[in-house]
Amino acid sequence: MSSPASFTETPAPPPTHATLSKAAWLTLMAAFLGWLLDGFELGLFPVVARPALQSLLGPGLEGGVGLWMGRITAAFLLGAALGGIVFGWLGDKIGRVKAMAWSILCYSIFSGAGYFAEAPWHLALFRFIAALGMGGEWALGVALVMETWPDKHRPWLAAAIGAAANLGMALVGVVARIFVVTPDSWRWLFLVGAAPAVLTLIIRIWVPESEKWKASTKDEASESKVATVLSPPLLTVTLIGIFLSAVALIGSWGSVQWIPSWADQLTGGTRPDAKATVQIVSSLGAALGAILGPVFLARLSRRLAYGILSALALAFSVWLFRFPAEWGTLFLVKTGLIAATTASFYGFFPLYFPELFPTSVRATGQGICYNFGRIIAAFGALGSGQLVAQLGGYAQMGAVVTLVYVLGIALAFIAPETKGRPLPD
Repeated sequence: MSSPASFTETPAPPPTHATLSKAAWLTLMAAFLGWLLDGFELGLFPVVARPALQSLLGPGLEGGVGLWMGRITAAFLLGAALGGIVFGWLGDKIGRVKAMAWSILCYSIFSGAGYFAEAPWHLALFRFIAALGMGGEWALGVALVMETWPDKHRPWLAAAIGAAANLGMALVGVVARIFVVTPDSWRWLFLVGAAPAVLTLIIRIWVPESEKWKASTKDEASESKVATVLSPPLLTVTLIGIFLSAVALIGSWGSVQWIPSWADQLTGGTRPDAKATVQIVSSLGAALGAILGPVFLARLSRRLAYGILSALALAFSVWLFRFPAEWGTLFLVKTGLIAATTASFYGFFPLYFPELFPTSVRATGQGICYNFGRIIAAFGALGSGQLVAQLGGYAQMGAVVTLVYVLGIALAFIAPETKGRPLPD
């Protein structure tokens, strides 16, 4: 078993050109499509949430809408956390490819089930189960791609990972702008969310398994992957990783993901396309941030990179949430900028987290870091819903929740430093 202290071990030889052309490109294509469609699922609810809950609860209950948005978002995050851990463990056990196919099938089926919701708790249940698959797909896709491609490509691969999901979220906005989502026409979007099921067949037939994973299974005893990650010497690394991801996830899911509903409120419902417009601007800004973040920050120490991201996210959060806002161009500019800065974390994590864990527990370790962070963020989302109801608005809630980035700046000083080191075997 490798440990953080073994980062200086001689790395495995890089794939040959033939392997890269056959295995690596197929792997990247499948994972990119998985993340893209994963992003569609992520972006679906912020666009649908307010009209769907107005339909299910009745008009004139903004406080109830906020509370249920918080509850459903929390259910989603808890499901994603559990799914990341379970499917991450499954990926270390039976292989990245098989587990990824099952995870995509899970989130496709139960996203489509949202069409049949007749009460808010139905949406919460379906989003929870769909999130099991979404949480698993992230950890598995990252592990598979990073193990297949040479180390020198990892900053650009991390950029592709971060951008793909945000392009999927932008796709939701485009679809919702063409077919406006209202309290009378929100159900069909969940049916579109069932489409990724087709991808599972492609993955099972064409995508090769990680050779690094195959090699690691020959040398490993039948030990618990989760126990290994949660025991010394990896325990400290894992705990820090959890809190690093929690800061980013609380900032995103506790405030930024609520901006489409805030825009709907600012327009008084007179601009049904406002939600879709915000979703497009936010997602494209996030995609840009996820690309630029790992590419430029890869040259810096990992600690400094995380600290810079936290400081930028805090600065743009103050500008958006603590100054007067009205619907218009400036609001969209602010939305794009805060999306770019807060989403840069999701390009940075695929670069950083694989460097923390050896191959035999990489998917499990990444899944626990990212998804225990989601559990913490779930409580943040519940708190956000309460703050909307108590403070009377989305801006007031966002101003409070985004103070979490102050903690991110502090965590940067104790994060493990892995720059310039190969993936541990």
